[in-house]
Amino acid sequence: MIRRMEKEGLVDVDHSGVIALTRDGLLLATTIVRRHRLAERFLTDVLGLNWTEAHHEAGRWEHVISPSVETAMLKLLEDPTTCPHGNPIPGSDYIEPDDATVLAEIEAGADFTVLRIPEELEFEPGQLAFLEASGLMPGRVGTVLSIAPDGTATVSVDGEPVGVGSSTVSRIVVQAAS
Repeated sequence: MIRRMEKEGLVDVDHSGVIALTRDGLLLATTIVRRHRLAERFLTDVLGLNWTEAHHEAGRWEHVISPSVETAMLKLLEDPTTCPHGNPIPGSDYIEPDDATVLAEIEAGADFTVLRIPEELEFEPGQLAFLEASGLMPGRVGTVLSIAPDGTATVSVDGEPVGVGSSTVSRIVVQAAS
């Protein structure tokens, strides 16, 4: 696969085996990420799929969306700046707030607003379904109820307490209430 990508001018491989995207490779990768996030937005907002279904389906769509379909989707969705998980759509005018931090940095008793569920959490089995069911979604407001010594947190969203593992708490991007 890497040899094919190198032959197509998408990656460079140096003498020590380090692989780097070329300019063309970066442009292609950015296009695929943009189309994936746009497809997720379409699948959740228009078709009503849940996060998990939308993420898996968008993995298929990202490779077949043409430029004209991409333009039509952007128009229909009114130029969204993020995917349903809050991650920026490349090429949009998304600007993350200066005071964005991870949930692990919020003290017990403090309120927060979820900004983003980073992409690495999307690939952990069951994580998207758990976060969606728990209400830990962009735009939702919660409170940190407690933090265990191992970094696990108990948070409340819409009055429902939920335990969130330290690995997840250290990745969810939030904004502390002021």
